[in-house]
Amino acid sequence: MKKNLITILLLSTFFGCNQNANQNEIDKASNNAEEVNSEKEMFAKMEADALKEPYTGIFANGMDSTDLFQIRSTGVSTLPIQRAAENFLSRLSASQIERTTFDIDDEEWRKWCNVDNGIYDRQGVSLKELTENQKNDAFKLIQESLSAKGLQLSKDIMKTDQTLKELNNGSLAFDEELYFLTIMGKPSDTEPWGWQLDGHHLVINYFILGDQVVMSPVFMGGEPIITTSGKYEGNTLFQDEQNFGLHLMQSLKPEHQKIATISNLKTENNNVAEANKDNITLNYQGLQVSKLSDEQKRKLLDLIYLYVSNIREGHAKVKMDEVLEHLDNTWFSWVGQINEDAVFYYRIHSPVILIEFDHQRVVGVPNADDGKPSKNHIHTVVRTPNGNDYGKDLLRQHKEKHHLN
Repeated sequence: MKKNLITILLLSTFFGCNQNANQNEIDKASNNAEEVNSEKEMFAKMEADALKEPYTGIFANGMDSTDLFQIRSTGVSTLPIQRAAENFLSRLSASQIERTTFDIDDEEWRKWCNVDNGIYDRQGVSLKELTENQKNDAFKLIQESLSAKGLQLSKDIMKTDQTLKELNNGSLAFDEELYFLTIMGKPSDTEPWGWQLDGHHLVINYFILGDQVVMSPVFMGGEPIITTSGKYEGNTLFQDEQNFGLHLMQSLKPEHQKIATISNLKTENNNVAEANKDNITLNYQGLQVSKLSDEQKRKLLDLIYLYVSNIREGHAKVKMDEVLEHLDNTWFSWVGQINEDAVFYYRIHSPVILIEFDHQRVVGVPNADDGKPSKNHIHTVVRTPNGNDYGKDLLRQHKEKHHLN
C-alpha cells in the first residue's frame, strides 16, 4: 500500500510538472503572438501615416534642385524588360493578375518594407506560390532588369532568409521564396510602367519610361552576412561595400576624416532613408567631395559603382554619368571608428543619388544580440533625391505633357 501511494505521488508530480511545462509553453506562445501582433500594428500604422502625405521626395533644406531629371532618350533599349514582364503576366491566373497589377501612380509603389513577413503584409504574388514556369518568368523579368551581379546579389539575399528559417526552428516568418512581385501600369515602349519586388532585406522599385529607367528606392540587406551552417553555408554578402567604404575613409587626411565624421560612436542603427521615409529633409553632411584628391575621388566612384552596377549595364552607365555631373557637389559622411574591426555607417549624398550603408543590431540570429551593431547584419539603401524616387518626376513630366489626369 505504501509502495502504491509513493507511485501515485510520483506520477502526480510528474504529470503536474508536465502540465506546468505545457502551460509555460502556451503562455510563451501567447506572449510571442501578442508581440508579433503589436509589431504588425506598429508597421501598419507607420505605413498608413506615411501614405497620408502625398509623395514629394527627399530634399536638402534650402538647397532644392529642379530640372535635374528630364525625359530623354538614353539609347539603351528596355524592350527585353517589357517582353519579360508581358510573359510573366501572361502566365498568371485571373486572381493572381488582380492581386499583382496596379495603376502606374498607385500608392502600391510606396507600400514596401524591409522587415520579415511575420510582421508585414505584402501586396502581389510571392515566388513561393508560383508554378515553376511562372517562377522562371518572374526571375527572367528580374534578370533582364538587373546586371548579372545584381541578380546574383538578389538571390544571395533571399538565401539569407532561408538561413534565418533554419536558425529559428522553421519559423514561417522567413523563407527564401517569400518575395512578392507587383506590376504598375501596363508594360509598354511609350507609356510609363514598372515593377516592384518586396521582401525581407530585398526591395527593388523599377520604373520605366521609353528607354529611361529609375531603379530606386532599392533596399538590400542581409542577416547573417556570412552563413556558417545549413543549406547555404558559405553564402556571403556586402564585403566589397563594407571594405571599399572603410578603405576610402582610411585614405582621407586626418583633418578630412574629422570633417566627414558625424560621430565616432556607433551604438545604434543609423539609416535614415528606409521604409516610410519618402518625404524627408536630409541636409548634406560630412566632407564635400571637391576636397578629395583624384585618387580618393576614384575610390569614391568605385564605391558608388558597387551600388549602381546592380542595374543592367547600359543603364548603369547612364546613372554613373549623372553621378559624375554632380561629383563635386557630393558629400561623404561617417559614423563609427575606422580600425579594421570597426562597425560603422556611411552615407554618400548628391543631388542625384543617396546611398546608405549601415551595420545594424542583430535581430534574426538567436542568442546573438548583445545590443550592439554587428558586421553580421547590414542594411543598404539607394535613393534618388530631389523628387525622382519611383520615377515620380519623370511621371509628372509625362502626365503634364500628355495632359493626363
